[in-house]
Amino acid sequence: MENGNSFFEILGISESFTVDLLVLSERYRELQQQFHPDRYADKPERERNLAVQWSATINQAFDTLKSPLKRAQYLLERQGLDSTGESTVSSDPMFLMTQMELRESLADVRDNNDPFAALDELRSRVSSDYRDQQASFAQYYDAGEYDSALDTVAKMQFSSKLLAEMELLEEDLDAL
Repeated sequence: MENGNSFFEILGISESFTVDLLVLSERYRELQQQFHPDRYADKPERERNLAVQWSATINQAFDTLKSPLKRAQYLLERQGLDSTGESTVSSDPMFLMTQMELRESLADVRDNNDPFAALDELRSRVSSDYRDQQASFAQYYDAGEYDSALDTVAKMQFSSKLLAEMELLEEDLDAL
């Protein structure tokens, strides 16, 4: 392995948005086993330091590629496009209106007669939207339509953040 390799090259998988997560996990475990710092405990300091660096790089590569949002952002970054900044916002007015409605629905979950059912219904809808956004991203990216892919990543950021907020709300509801 070389330092200039992409995360895809490091993990030995094809550079694509579509990733087999089982293959990714298997490859990650193999590399972590190979480069685990404990295996280099009796080696010279330079080799121990390299093993620590490679282990960290392998962890970062895996963390990035296992997440649909991070993977999409990374692919766009490799095309010279920054999709991680706060300025990355979808210009689709219908999407933005829907996001406002979804946020209102999330805010109302606690007041629902059955907050868990309301949360599950909302999560199902947002998860479905998120899967659709991932499929759209893959289409746009594969076709080289990077502006559309960038807009889709902005939508994925909304959905991913909303799903994370739902997780936190569920934890709060469980604690009651």
